[in-house]
Parts: sequence; structure tokens; C-alpha cells
Amino acid sequence: MATITLYGIPNCDTVKKARAWLQDRGVAYRFHDFRKEGVPADRLEAWMQSPDGERLVNRQGTTWRKLDPAVQQAVTTAAGARALLMEQPSVIKRPVVDWPDGSTTVGFDPVGWALRTDR
Repeated sequence: MATITLYGIPNCDTVKKARAWLQDRGVAYRFHDFRKEGVPADRLEAWMQSPDGERLVNRQGTTWRKLDPAVQQAVTTAAGARALLMEQPSVIKRPVVDWPDGSTTVGFDPVGWALRTDR
């Protein structure tokens, strides 16, 4: 199986769970740290077009709640969402995973991930 790329922030509890889940199953993956490496603009565009693209903006998280209402209102367009996600990676729902088959998922889903990795 080709390498999976898992994107996130190392101290995020969900990212920690996802990484532990992959490691416990011996699944090879590459970790991309948004804080150190930034959000890859080319991948962000692809993520936004993916079936999970609507889930990228984490409207439940602390970062979102702390945003000025005017900034939140600007996220009603794709351009507004893209700008916010590039500027503040911590508002991205994590983890984002690029799978070897070319698909992308947002969030940790052990059942769905097992279907992808237990082949």
C-alpha cells in the first residue's frame, strides 16, 4: 500500500488518536504538521472539492468560536473559506487524510479507516 498522508496538529487529541490507531495497526503514514509545514495550497484546493470538503471548516472548535463574527461571515463563500483555512490552520477539522487511492477524508473514522487499511 502506498503511503498515507495524515495532516493535522500534533497536540490535537483527535490527531493523537488517529496516529495511535494507524501505528497500532502497523499502517505506514507520513505526518504533515500544519503548524510547522503550513497548509499546502494545492492540497487545500483538492480537499475543498472532495466529498468531505464541506467538513473542513470546524465550526465547533475553539478557534472558530474565538473568531470575529465578520470573519465567520466571510466563510460563506469558497474563497472566504480558503483564505481562512490558509491563514488559520487550527480551524481545519482534523485530521485530513490523503489516501493512496487518491481520495481524501476529514476527521477520524475508525470504522471507515479499517475498510481502507485492512485490505
